[in-house]
This record gives sequence, C-alpha cells and structure tokens, in this order.
Amino acid sequence: MAKDTFRIVTRGADGTLHTRDYSKQESLLRVHTQIGVDDCSTDLGLRGLPVLRGLIGPMPDGKNVIRYESPEVFETLTKEWGVSKTGRRTRTQPPPEMSPT
Repeated sequence: MAKDTFRIVTRGADGTLHTRDYSKQESLLRVHTQIGVDDCSTDLGLRGLPVLRGLIGPMPDGKNVIRYESPEVFETLTKEWGVSKTGRRTRTQPPPEMSPT
C-alpha cells in the first residue's frame, strides 16, 4: 500500500500534542513551505518526498502515513523513547529430553 497520508505533529501552548493529517501532498504544500526533497532515506517509499521548513521529516508512521514533527516534539519523543525501558524477557526452558529406556 502506498504512503498516502501526511501527518504533522506539533505541541500546543498547553503542552498537548496536536496532529493534523493531509490526504494529498498538494494540500500539505499549500500550508507548509518545501525547502528540499528527501534523497537519502533508508525507507525507499520516502525518497523524493518534500522536506519542509521548520519540521523534521519525512519519517514513516505506520504502513501508509508519512510523518513530520516540530523540532520540539521530535526532541521530546526521542528522549522519551531513549529512556523507556523494555520489560525483561524471560526465556522458556525447553522440555527435558526423554531418554529411551
């Protein structure tokens, strides 16, 4: 499935995250200024997409969403992701081998 939703994530004055989705690149570019084109993403589906003034991105966000974040949101979410601890995984013991008697 092609990436067809453009998502802008910013933070409001009250500290809450604000998300705005655009269904077409043209509607996104009416609101935001393009300053370049992504030409080095490891996600080939993002190559050729616009780089926007004042936003970090494009980056994948699910199967069909292209995400851009304000620098403050990017920094905050990256720090939260970096300090989050994953739960310890326990290994299940293999069943004891049965020896023929």
